[in-house]
Amino acid sequence: MGHTERIFLDHASTTAVHPLVLGAMMPFFANHFASPSSPFSAGDIPRRAVEKAREQVASLIGARANEIVFTATGTEANNLAVLGAASSRKGHVLVSALEHPSVIEAAMHLRRSGRDLTILEPSSEGIVDPARLEDAMRPDTILVSVLHANYETGAILDVEAVGRVAKAHGALFHCDCIQTAGRIRVDVDAMGADLVSVSAHKLGGPKGASALYVRSGSKIAPVIFGAARERGLRPGHLNVPCIVGFGAACEHALYTMDERAAILCSLRETLEGEILARLPSSRVNAAQARRVPHISSISFEGIPADALCAWLDLEGITASPRGSLFLGSRTERLRLMGIAGDLAFGTVRFSPGPDLTAEDMVRVASSVEQACSRFREFSRMTEEDEACILLCRSTAAVRFALEHLLSEGVVCVATAVPPELEQEGGPRTAVAVPQPLESKALGVLEARGLHGVASRKIKGLCKRRGDKERRFWEEVQG
Repeated sequence: MGHTERIFLDHASTTAVHPLVLGAMMPFFANHFASPSSPFSAGDIPRRAVEKAREQVASLIGARANEIVFTATGTEANNLAVLGAASSRKGHVLVSALEHPSVIEAAMHLRRSGRDLTILEPSSEGIVDPARLEDAMRPDTILVSVLHANYETGAILDVEAVGRVAKAHGALFHCDCIQTAGRIRVDVDAMGADLVSVSAHKLGGPKGASALYVRSGSKIAPVIFGAARERGLRPGHLNVPCIVGFGAACEHALYTMDERAAILCSLRETLEGEILARLPSSRVNAAQARRVPHISSISFEGIPADALCAWLDLEGITASPRGSLFLGSRTERLRLMGIAGDLAFGTVRFSPGPDLTAEDMVRVASSVEQACSRFREFSRMTEEDEACILLCRSTAAVRFALEHLLSEGVVCVATAVPPELEQEGGPRTAVAVPQPLESKALGVLEARGLHGVASRKIKGLCKRRGDKERRFWEEVQG
């Protein structure tokens, strides 16, 4: 665990602000700080900058500038689309089960308010089947919300077909393109979309600026209220620096998209090839589907994803656990996408950026292989599915503990801190040892001068107790 340079493999969650974007933003923090809604000359430069950004965002998705409504976050844009459409017309709302929580929870709010809602389950390939969508449509359906790409697996959905179904029934079509805009081509007309969400921080822009495309003639209502700005749909002062950065990021993404996509596809293929060669029992999800270039979803047999990512974090590698032994709802979402229960809790999303190299991918695969080997050894040593979690005061202490326990032959792994122990404070990573080795482990750490280690027993760290999972673990342990 001696690496000092971090490898960030969670670009599907967020990206660094590009230097060109940051340069465009800087004058609007101090030199041109007036509100763009000011009627006087102080607002001229900010006003022109906002309108230029509106044009840049529109160009990225094939829209017109006057159809772009700026919001603070992608969550706000999705809420405005779903709640705004439902507030303007009465009727049935249909969303896919694949949607981001900002769509699903907004839709559930509508259901609690008495609105008819259908949540369409995906096909076994983890996509929305247009034929099943057609069957779910009703004469009173007013809104269909389907994302452009599955943000778990990267599989690209046939949103053009979805748009045709929605249009044939007179419903508005909202497409969440936050994971795709700036990474693959997005064309609102080709999609037949009436509402499209995009966000700056996914494509090299700052957090704090997003947008909702609202096709001219599409009627939606505001969901927050104040002074009438942004076509009357979004009151409040605009975040001018971030909006300027959003526009610059969109322009840069538009002109570099193909080059970056080729780099990311190559990195993704290298990573997947290296991992499959080292761990043949692992599975690349949606491997045969058309995917966005920056997402690789890989499931590991018998390895808890949150614990694997905690181990990688100590190795200087950031990845995103998608399954979890501790959060059943997250794992259930993966099962809906056709990822079997004995693999779902071991699913990790790797999302490279264009600044990484093939050598970085080899290093990641090597670290994953080492971690999986440790976890399987740990599993063989754990009796009655009970382990001991050693909570340390800092990440440095976790590294210290692992190093010295391993040097003394104590079987141990880095793992995520279970939710029920998070109130203890400290880092989100801990050390786990088999229950019979608890006293020995604490003795080793005490002798090495590591004090303040809290010990907690926990079940379910490595094995599941259902019949299917028990059979699975028997096979793993041979």
